[in-house]
Amino acid sequence: MALTVDQKLNLLESLQAIDSKLDRIKTLRGDLPEEVSDLEDEIEGYQTRLVKFQSDIESLNKEISERKDGIKKAEALHAKYKEQQMNVRNNREYDAITKEMDLQELEIQICDKKIKEIRFSIENKDAEVENTKNQLNGRRIDLDNKKNELTELMQESQEEEAKLLEQKEKNIKKMDERLYESYARLRKNARNGLAVVSVKRDACGGCFNSVPPQRQYEIRERKKIMVCEHCGRILTDVEVIIEEEAPKKKTSRKKAVENE
Repeated sequence: MALTVDQKLNLLESLQAIDSKLDRIKTLRGDLPEEVSDLEDEIEGYQTRLVKFQSDIESLNKEISERKDGIKKAEALHAKYKEQQMNVRNNREYDAITKEMDLQELEIQICDKKIKEIRFSIENKDAEVENTKNQLNGRRIDLDNKKNELTELMQESQEEEAKLLEQKEKNIKKMDERLYESYARLRKNARNGLAVVSVKRDACGGCFNSVPPQRQYEIRERKKIMVCEHCGRILTDVEVIIEEEAPKKKTSRKKAVENE
């Protein structure tokens, strides 16, 4: 059964009231959800950094092992050449073997120097790992505190929020899909989340631009869905302001006689 315009407007007003209450609940939580999310991302970043450090340290230790193997090979070759040097037959062979021995000694020196540099790098990495772990532990404590704070706030409003969400879902099911999509789009674009407003003091309750009398009359009639010509918000009601008459000043009898 198709809804009348009045029924559609009633649903829109109810939906806006529900969403406004949900917005207030979220406002009470403040920036806590975002802070929790940011801390979780930061912790993940620290964990990724630790894995990278560990991988780097493993690679450096592997390089040290390779350099040590290089030293052993160079020492073995040096010993071999030294033995051959004792059995040379001429100066040319002696010089050639001596040159090879010098090259192996140089290789040993290079490997030793490289090992020292790598160990220094590992020490720096270890220091960075320790610093990162301290930062990670600190952020985990911060995250636990923020989560506990958020949980307390959510528990306080959880029941109310669940009821509001249930009612909202019921309203959405009753509404035309295109109408709800228009409402949701207006809410998304509105800074204050208001897609449905009243006319207050002859102005739109959303953007505060003037609403002509004829348009106000059509809004009161509730025969079609009216929107603000300036901001596009749905106008469902016209607030009537009743101004009280200012009390008349009492003239004293003595003053009245003087006037006569």
